[in-house]
Amino acid sequence: MDRIVTVGNVKIGAGRPFVLIAGPCVIENRKLVFQVASELKRITGRLGIPYIFKASYDKANRTSVESFRGPGLGEGLAILREIKEKLRLPVLSDVHSAEEAEAAAGVLDILQIPAFLCRQTDLLLAAGRTGRAVNVKKGQFLAPWDMKQAVRKIESTGNRNILLTERGVSFGYNNLVTDFRSLAIMRETTGYPVVFDATHSVQQPGGLGTASGGTSQYIPLLARCGIAAGCDAVFLEVHPDPKKALSDGPNMIALKNAAGLLKTLREIHRIVRKS
Repeated sequence: MDRIVTVGNVKIGAGRPFVLIAGPCVIENRKLVFQVASELKRITGRLGIPYIFKASYDKANRTSVESFRGPGLGEGLAILREIKEKLRLPVLSDVHSAEEAEAAAGVLDILQIPAFLCRQTDLLLAAGRTGRAVNVKKGQFLAPWDMKQAVRKIESTGNRNILLTERGVSFGYNNLVTDFRSLAIMRETTGYPVVFDATHSVQQPGGLGTASGGTSQYIPLLARCGIAAGCDAVFLEVHPDPKKALSDGPNMIALKNAAGLLKTLREIHRIVRKS
């Protein structure tokens, strides 16, 4: 049975319009996140695409100890609360420890489990116990059928608001590839909605030595493939100027290019639904 996950006024799952989860990789400052969130709300509103805002208050998995991590839990959640209340958007951010989960759930509509933490039992249980929706990114080291165990951990708390995200699989050193069968397999084996992360799928982890690289020119291609493969939501990291981004610039799309890509994805989704 395919489940529908409800996040605020957004419904994610089979038979529903595809949902956009998007925003800058990390909260660089209040002005930037409001700029991105406001513009994406305007674009998605015009196109009729349900929208959830995403930005991380802390990036605990940066390549270098000198890398920018974000404003931290307190300040970051305060900014996300503003986005949620002033723009009336559901919000999502990464949670890295069980100790953060309860505080984060006081603001976030979706708690996101980073791919490298998707097997951390205590974190999954803590996120599940909040009652908030939980988006688990599939580890770059896992097969899609292995995600059943992550789902079982969250379900053991009584929480059935679960999303599963494909973000590429390690292929040698500093490279990822996407197996689009993963989307169908995760849905078939768990019954939960599936998300395709088109931006992290082009990431080259540690590829620049002290930072991750990426091949952002392939983001539109992979996003189109994800929609064609039947994903329930698309995850995109978006920045006004990716070259100046403080995190993950090489695998983000420019804000000015978002409208054209989303229009194309909407048309592909219409064809997929008809078929």
